[in-house]
Amino acid sequence: MQKLPTKIHDAFLLKPKVFGDARGFFLESWNRETFRNMGIDFDFVQDNHSRSARHVLRGLHYQAGDAAQGKLVWVTSGCVFDVLVDLRESSPTFGVWDGYMLTAEAHERLWVPPGCAHGFLVVSDLADFHYKVSAPYAPTTERSLRWDDPTLDIEWPLDIGISPLVSAKDANAASFAECEKYR
Repeated sequence: MQKLPTKIHDAFLLKPKVFGDARGFFLESWNRETFRNMGIDFDFVQDNHSRSARHVLRGLHYQAGDAAQGKLVWVTSGCVFDVLVDLRESSPTFGVWDGYMLTAEAHERLWVPPGCAHGFLVVSDLADFHYKVSAPYAPTTERSLRWDDPTLDIEWPLDIGISPLVSAKDANAASFAECEKYR
């Protein structure tokens, strides 16, 4: 597994070794010792899977306080533009966003550390998105950061004249100035 830095402190793009031939491919998607040796030493408590159509934008989500989740995310079909925003006031990259095209063909994983908001936009006809989380879902601590906050100025790859499909919660999310941060 190759570990590549991102613009966000403690976040990484991970490229697994893929072994392929005429029959298909094999890759090791998770190995506790491999990840621990790369500095990602979390006990994952839950795996999630979502399927979304083109132009669906999910996020930017996070859980406040001690319920903060680290996320290991990847795509098994289709393509998404995946975004994380650093909400950790003590981080050298506080307030910075970063984004990656994650595709089923590349098999890349993105490590989103606790204290970052996370979301994605589906750019293929359909996408299956998977993620492991380091803390259980806690509805009372669930928060959303506006996907289109002008302060962050995230460069979502939206088709001209198309508005993304977002949930009511995400449409009414807090701005960066208003959202809860981590110390």
